[in-house]
Amino acid sequence: MTSLLIPVDAYFVDSLPTVWFGVVMFTLAMYVALDGLDFGIGILYATRDDHDKETLLSAFGPIWDANEVWLIAFGTTLLAAFPAIYSRLLSDHYLLAIAIVMGLVFRGVAPELREQRSDAAWHRLCDRLFVFGSTITPLLLGMLVGSWIFGTPVASLPSLLTGVGLVALCVISGAAFVAAKTDGRLAADMVRYGSASTAAYLGGVVVLLAVVYWLNPSNVRALLLTVPAVAVVLASVVFGVGGVLAARAGRHKLWFGSAFGLSFLLVGLVATLLYPTIYPASGLTIDAVVVSPLALNLTSVLGLPVLLVVLWYFKFLYSTFGGPIDGEGYGA
Repeated sequence: MTSLLIPVDAYFVDSLPTVWFGVVMFTLAMYVALDGLDFGIGILYATRDDHDKETLLSAFGPIWDANEVWLIAFGTTLLAAFPAIYSRLLSDHYLLAIAIVMGLVFRGVAPELREQRSDAAWHRLCDRLFVFGSTITPLLLGMLVGSWIFGTPVASLPSLLTGVGLVALCVISGAAFVAAKTDGRLAADMVRYGSASTAAYLGGVVVLLAVVYWLNPSNVRALLLTVPAVAVVLASVVFGVGGVLAARAGRHKLWFGSAFGLSFLLVGLVATLLYPTIYPASGLTIDAVVVSPLALNLTSVLGLPVLLVVLWYFKFLYSTFGGPIDGEGYGA
């Protein structure tokens, strides 16, 4: 019966493996955009006094746990469609993956532990762990992605520059999110930090591309000169500069939208440099590692509707907690 409803020896459409590559990249982009703002707020947390720290925690408190769903979605979709790549990523970067998990643990538990005691020394320790986890996690994630797309060791210059760039992007997203929910001095400070981070991010992208063009890992030089790659880089400049102009004009929601776009453009560049060789270090292509037609067809029927439900839930979540924030919580 199943074979009559779902093809066994052929994909629903010939491009279904490519569609699922796009789904994997989409979930990664959502994670970079949404949990990236969480990381950014955690990094900016180090610059604030106690009152502002409470405001920052209140700003993303209702959503930060939900944002991590996209990391699970990325791992799940990658495992479902390209299990060989999932296993290679984890086995080739095992210690790095463990370090990322530890960074997420520090980031997650520190604010909870902070409330268990009232002495100042304990608060300082928890604050430092929170900032540390919020900084080290995107740095290591970026290094993992850099090693993946360039086929270089984790400790290589391209991987390190990718990690630093992701940290800067997270600060942009976090600053834009906080500015969109606050006003006065705090919002003005977020504009200042976000503008500086935008300059650092765009400059870092230029340096990274120059380095990989010079080193040419995994023969990536030819891909950098293609129309899609050049278009993504130019669009990133437009979004970055436009975001800064919007921030300085007080249009903070528009600024947050541009930061969201920057995250998608970054992952778009990752997709451009990967496709169709999904694992450059070993030369594996999408067609070589995708699961069987029946498995991918079943995954499409069962998994894509779930992804749509998750998207609807996030629309509901961000609509519910879309109001302004102060030290006491969300306003009307």
